[in-house]
Amino acid sequence: MKSGFIGIVGRPNVGKSTLLNTILGEKIAITTDKPQTTRNNIRGIYTRVDEREEATSSDDIINAFFGKTSEPAKPTKGVQMVFIDTPGIHKPHSKLGNFMTESAMGTFKEVDVVLFLVDERLGNAGGDRYILEKLQSVDTPKILIINKTDTMDPGEFRDIYEEYEALGVFEDIFGISALKGKGVDKLLEKLEDMMPEGPMYFPEGMVTDHPERFIVSEIIREKLLMYLRDEIPHGVAVEIESFKVETDKNGNDLARISAIIYCERKSHKSIIIGKEGKKLKGVGKAAREEIQWLLGMKVMLELWVKVKENWRDSDFALSNFGYKENN
Repeated sequence: MKSGFIGIVGRPNVGKSTLLNTILGEKIAITTDKPQTTRNNIRGIYTRVDEREEATSSDDIINAFFGKTSEPAKPTKGVQMVFIDTPGIHKPHSKLGNFMTESAMGTFKEVDVVLFLVDERLGNAGGDRYILEKLQSVDTPKILIINKTDTMDPGEFRDIYEEYEALGVFEDIFGISALKGKGVDKLLEKLEDMMPEGPMYFPEGMVTDHPERFIVSEIIREKLLMYLRDEIPHGVAVEIESFKVETDKNGNDLARISAIIYCERKSHKSIIIGKEGKKLKGVGKAAREEIQWLLGMKVMLELWVKVKENWRDSDFALSNFGYKENN
């Protein structure tokens, strides 16, 4: 079997998380039109099995999604590629920003291939030039991905392609539309060819190694990003206070989830809650619907808003919220 790890890097809001979700056919990374949406390295597992010893039940696949299976992976043929969606690399202005940038750049030497996503010419984006300089210092094979080709005319795409091709840095260059899936199949074929022979690291059917609590907190944060003004989202964090699954009176599974939304200012708290609590209710409803679809059960979701001033520059707060150096 072929297997390996692939890092996805690029500027904020260039489409890294959208590409990961498209590859997997599952939504495991939140996406919005706001920059710096992704804060942690998100690992997505793509597995294609050619031969298998026995069939896997639907329950096994659902459990494997959250890594609940304890059975070892069976020997097989095919490919397993673990994609690491990184935070957008940018000039940090806080300890959180520094964590995000270092987390992304730390993948350069730890993967088998690096995918560098861009959506404009090198001369138009100082951030791309900064990332390129860092990539040139590592020996890891690199592929350039020109994303959002569905919004470009042929001349614009050709200019970007030729500019990067002339650098002689990349093994190959692909034009794709991560949003529409255009060109993604050809990219996967190329990546499979580049993978070394290796073990099956994760059970078939498992698409992420992140726990349910993490994915639920990210869904809530995504809805906050969608509902809030531009100046608020970067100062918001979500902590799952409790997550319990019980059986209701009809014998059906019920998830009771309580989450705390942290913001940095009292004025932000009132904005998040909204007049008569309408904005927070809207966030809760949208999050609950998506969490129910993800978990396959009814969800009771409680949201609370608390102020923790300057948490983005607090080592203690960053550690509590899961932004750790070993992430």
